[in-house]
Amino acid sequence: MTSTDPRLGLVAGEASGDLLASLLLQGLKARWPGLTAAGIGGPKMQAQGFDAWWPSHKLSIFGYWDAIKNIRELLAIRRQLGDRLLAERPSVFVGVDAPDFNFGLEQRLREAGIKTVHFVCPSIWAWRAERVTTIKRSADHVLCLFPFEPEILAKAGIPATYVGHPLADQIPLEPPREDARAALGLAEGDTVVAILPGSRRSELTYIGPPLLQAAQRMLQARPALRFVIPIAPGLRPMVEALMAEHGQGLPMTLVDGRAQDALAACDLTLVASGTATLEAALLKRPMVIAYKLHWFNAWRMKGKALLPWVGLPNVLARETLVPECLQDECTGERIAREGLAWLDDAPRRERLRERFLEIHQQLRCNTARRAGDAIAKILGA
Repeated sequence: MTSTDPRLGLVAGEASGDLLASLLLQGLKARWPGLTAAGIGGPKMQAQGFDAWWPSHKLSIFGYWDAIKNIRELLAIRRQLGDRLLAERPSVFVGVDAPDFNFGLEQRLREAGIKTVHFVCPSIWAWRAERVTTIKRSADHVLCLFPFEPEILAKAGIPATYVGHPLADQIPLEPPREDARAALGLAEGDTVVAILPGSRRSELTYIGPPLLQAAQRMLQARPALRFVIPIAPGLRPMVEALMAEHGQGLPMTLVDGRAQDALAACDLTLVASGTATLEAALLKRPMVIAYKLHWFNAWRMKGKALLPWVGLPNVLARETLVPECLQDECTGERIAREGLAWLDDAPRRERLRERFLEIHQQLRCNTARRAGDAIAKILGA
């Protein structure tokens, strides 16, 4: 390490944050080979040499109800982490997603003179538009994954840079379907449905049952279907319990991690709203987006959306490319109906593939280099 190599404080929660942060670290290390980073992260970040003081799954919660149940532990971790970062004073702190945790930490560090960057603009276009005031207090700069976000932030006077999405750089324009099937032991001629119920326990609780019920209905209509579920770290016992209750008799392959392989291998995915829907779009896969929350979280979010969609493919396209089955519409019957409609309509699938290719090319702009340029500018390097 040289004197010009930055030291990063870094916090990423959940599997999606671990993936984004690992890709960011990979790009930054190409620019600064001696760069070091420490804080909260997962296995993909650790593979890039990240020093995880706490594992990222500690932040894998969602919504007010989960936060209330875990508030003491979360506040204790944030306080201890903040103390350590203030003592070690990194060159810059980068909070990757996890806004409920990171914004409070960023504000404390920023007030103490440490530069703060928030990587991934919160979904203020989907809900909680009032968060712009929190962002303005917390972040010196925001790195945005999507091209429409800097304009929204600029209206609030928040400096931001569109950096594209690292997954668009990582995922090939032509999906590796045959290789993915071989890797997962799936037959070339099978019609495969990937089921992705989310990486949070609360998502499995609310979204897992209707997705498995949809699979049962689809199997009745098409007995030759095969299914695959990629399991987020630490959640196998919960998925196996869901299978025992709702998935009896399904021809199902369970794999640990490897969500991209499952999406590349499938003909259709039933997927929880989130980063996985973008992965599915980049892999050119038709999908049915599902989401369901605890009633209290749903009530808090009601009426706070700036756009009429929650699924990233629809938000990016500014039209309803794929169906969204949300809250009361998140039922096995509705999801199965939408899924079978995709399998029965090859021309519709081809039109979708073409639109997804356009989105892929728009988001593919060397995110790591753009993010590195933005961070270098903030550091004056």
